[in-house]
Amino acid sequence: MNRNGRGMNLIISLMLIVLLIFWFSGTLRRMENTVTQEEFDRMLSAGEVSGAMVIQNREVPTGSVQINLENGEDWTLVVTDINPVIDQLKEAGIDPVVRDVQGENVFLTSILPALIMVGGVLLIFMMMNAQNAQANGGGRMMNFGKSRARMSVGGDTKITLGDVAGLKEEKEDLQEIVDFLKDPAKFTKVGARIPKGVLLEGPPGTGKTLLAKAIAGEANVPFFSISGSDFVEMFVGVGASRVRDLFEEAKKNAPCIVFIDEIDAVARRRGTGMGGGHDEREQTLNQMLVEMDGFGVNEGIIVMAATNRVDILDPAILRPGRFDRKISVGLPDVGGREAILKVHAKNKPLGDNVDLKQIAQTTAGFTGADLENLLNEAAIVAAKENRSFISQEDIKAAFVKVGIGTEKKSRIISDKEKKITAYHESGHAILFHVLPDVGPVYSVSIIPTGVGAAGYTMPLPERDEMFMTKGRMKQEIMVSLGGRIAEEIIFDDITTGASSDIKKATQIAKKMVTRYGMSENVGVICYDDDDDEVFIGRDLAHAKAHSELVSGEIDREIRRIIDECYAQAKDLILQHLDVLHKSAQLLLQKEKINRAEFEALFRSGEPEAFFENK
Repeated sequence: MNRNGRGMNLIISLMLIVLLIFWFSGTLRRMENTVTQEEFDRMLSAGEVSGAMVIQNREVPTGSVQINLENGEDWTLVVTDINPVIDQLKEAGIDPVVRDVQGENVFLTSILPALIMVGGVLLIFMMMNAQNAQANGGGRMMNFGKSRARMSVGGDTKITLGDVAGLKEEKEDLQEIVDFLKDPAKFTKVGARIPKGVLLEGPPGTGKTLLAKAIAGEANVPFFSISGSDFVEMFVGVGASRVRDLFEEAKKNAPCIVFIDEIDAVARRRGTGMGGGHDEREQTLNQMLVEMDGFGVNEGIIVMAATNRVDILDPAILRPGRFDRKISVGLPDVGGREAILKVHAKNKPLGDNVDLKQIAQTTAGFTGADLENLLNEAAIVAAKENRSFISQEDIKAAFVKVGIGTEKKSRIISDKEKKITAYHESGHAILFHVLPDVGPVYSVSIIPTGVGAAGYTMPLPERDEMFMTKGRMKQEIMVSLGGRIAEEIIFDDITTGASSDIKKATQIAKKMVTRYGMSENVGVICYDDDDDEVFIGRDLAHAKAHSELVSGEIDREIRRIIDECYAQAKDLILQHLDVLHKSAQLLLQKEKINRAEFEALFRSGEPEAFFENK
């Protein structure tokens, strides 16, 4: 709606308001300062009335009496018969003034209501016309079929590839896209064509969307960004219409980049639902397939998309010609984590004891988003303690908060439960320390956390692992069972605190047997039933990959692995029973111990001597 239209609507609205005020003003005035017959009788008998005026209605003898009091106030009495009131006033010695019957006011009774009605109808029609004009000529009153993509041009995005750390190879692949958009002749003269589509896939928080923003800042071409969920509506056909509109706009602004974030919301595999194939999402996907494969050579439109579930995408959209290039954005290595930490620490005052390289070494498995959150939590800790800089201790506290959860030191725990928790966590810690592939220990605590645990043992992975070995997986199972074993040895009883540990151990053993072929009895065969199945339609028709006989053999093999790991872990804890007691006593004393304090237990003598030295 333009400014003239808005101004006209404002004028009409003000006129209607004025007319309504004028219309109701007479009624409002009549409603003010009215009295009942009893109050009038009291005023008259008390001699408070100094004068009166009788106003007759057209429906004689009804009317009203305007009463003037000695103190200057005016009151109104509405009556159904004015004659008794006139007689009553004359008896009291007051000669009332009687007005003639008023003529009918044509403006108030006929013209004003008609004007209000006509003005309201005109205002409604003007607003509807303005809305229809905004929706391209009145064909669609609501803009459902229009694309919701946001277009930015060079200079609008301040993020560049230089702001993206830890993704060296990924940036090199995307730099080729930028070079082609800036100088297409360099590639076309040797017969090369620009990739029509680039798919960024990887775990959440690794920087896929950040890479797309950096490309928008580097390419200096129009950049359309939209989320996959923006295509789909409850009305059938709306998503396909939005896809058509998006690509029409892109063709008008070529060369350009179209970025679809979370494309799995619209490009999931077809034919996997409970119903037929004519639902809204599949129509939207079909239109997208047509548009992506409908470009001519070197038309200059590049489709970029990001997802963390490439396994559920439709195969048709993944083929060359639609997404020619697939870039895996994985977890950063130790060098990448250090570079990411430096980027996020630019605007944060760090103390001289902060070692970003050491932090990078101790945060194996962290994504870029995790590292940013880690430094932000450390800054919050420093601010709460009224310090103007971040120290290494702040980062350690944030590391525990991010990795385990907020420690609930105010929770009241009985002495018996504290003792059980101390031995439980000490059992985990001993195995982390003595087993070569899973340690060392970073921190052990018997302080309850926000995840419902009574305590925690946090390991400190010192290197990045690309794959898991059979020995490493068995050691993971042994560590998970360490707490349960310690409870059994010390208390000759077990608790429910090890339920999550047992679940984790069972899952590892099951994957060893069914997915990785690490069982001698079952063999090098994959019997995995695809526990990550997300499609109801496929799951209902999914046949078992093995017989009942094989299922029994798998169950027996899982139990055998866990029993063997249990026995080995128990032997190791019994060999270090003195450390188990010393660790539990130290935890009961301090509630939380670090790596140096725990490792000192293996070098000290008797528990009593150890505590005397402390």
